[in-house]
Amino acid sequence: MKKRVLITGAAGFLGSHLCDKFIKEGFFVIGMDNLITGDLKNIEHLFKNPDFDFYHHDVSKFVHVAGKLDYILHFASPASPIDYLKIPIQTLKVGSLGTHNLLGLAKEKNARIMIASTSEVYGDPLVHPQTEEYYGNVNTIGPRGVYDEAKRFQESITMAYHRFHGVETRIARIFNTYGPRMRLNDGRVIPAFMGQALRGEDLTVFGDGSQTRSFCYVDDEIEGFYRLLMSDYSYPVNLGNPNEITILEFAEEIIKLTRTSQKIIFKPLPSDDPLQRQPDITKAKEILGWEPKISRSEGMRRTFEFFKSLSPEELLKNEHKDFSKHNRK
Repeated sequence: MKKRVLITGAAGFLGSHLCDKFIKEGFFVIGMDNLITGDLKNIEHLFKNPDFDFYHHDVSKFVHVAGKLDYILHFASPASPIDYLKIPIQTLKVGSLGTHNLLGLAKEKNARIMIASTSEVYGDPLVHPQTEEYYGNVNTIGPRGVYDEAKRFQESITMAYHRFHGVETRIARIFNTYGPRMRLNDGRVIPAFMGQALRGEDLTVFGDGSQTRSFCYVDDEIEGFYRLLMSDYSYPVNLGNPNEITILEFAEEIIKLTRTSQKIIFKPLPSDDPLQRQPDITKAKEILGWEPKISRSEGMRRTFEFFKSLSPEELLKNEHKDFSKHNRK
């Protein structure tokens, strides 16, 4: 019988690519998503596949899956600032209640579980580059705290289940990842810049653009997740591309890539926005034999081709996503 894997956040950017990966590797995949930020279009190509099933469900509520489960990948969470600032309660709940529910399910099914943590656990780091041993510099009560602290709690409860209940756990600390199926206009750097370029708008840089990021192409990131899940390592592992670039330099790259004539305009830096972000991936290299292979120029070319293929309606589809029915729960 095929091994069975549950992937939460399955209709999202990373979750949908994970569904593809595990189908390709010969698994039976159960996707789960409440579709607050996910989009069924990302997985509709799998609906006729006999090795794929989909549950429309919020993991912050009790989670039941019939039959055996070999693996659980918990990737359900708003991941962009625009989203988690509009639905802060849901962001906290999916990182706390949702993680608790899925750890309980992993314990019940004797399944190995991997959680999607984030480089945001490091906050605005005082150590550079960031190693897994760095504890972070996070403002717990700032506007970004709803995401940062949800992920920090997620790591804590995961390790508690590992130590107290003996659950097999894996923790992926994800740095900036990009590629096809990202949502335009969701507040993250790459889709924001590309959306502006495609609409003929000037590119918005916050602060003076000297803050840095490190961007990893989605295919490399997915391979890192798979290797981590199949490894014997239970503690956090940084997964990202250590090739660091300033936001201003990156905006200039986007203008060159898109062959547009837009200007760069500057706006005030948002509260608690990290000034530096670069992963130390020594552990990933040593434990997983993993490091990114796809260059930023190649990855950006593929990503731009994806965004260029969208219709004018799709370019604007998520610009003002409606969270009104969720924002008080």
